[in-house]
Amino acid sequence: PAMYNAFTYGAPPHAGIAPGVDRMVMLLAGEDSIREIIPFPMNKNAADIMMSAPGEVTAKQLDELHIALVKPEE
Repeated sequence: PAMYNAFTYGAPPHAGIAPGVDRMVMLLAGEDSIREIIPFPMNKNAADIMMSAPGEVTAKQLDELHIALVKPEE
């Protein structure tokens, strides 16, 4: 279901066929984890501890990007 949900937003530009260069470098470097190769890896909770991401978005940031948050009607 996760892939189906992702593709409802459109196919990726590479059509799902990526070369996996980071994984090839991992194998060439003899590392056990891809996190040792990726410059800014996320932890197992999908959070980037170097940038405190994901984080809360301020109203100023939303205004800058012309994004409006609208609650759905119940």
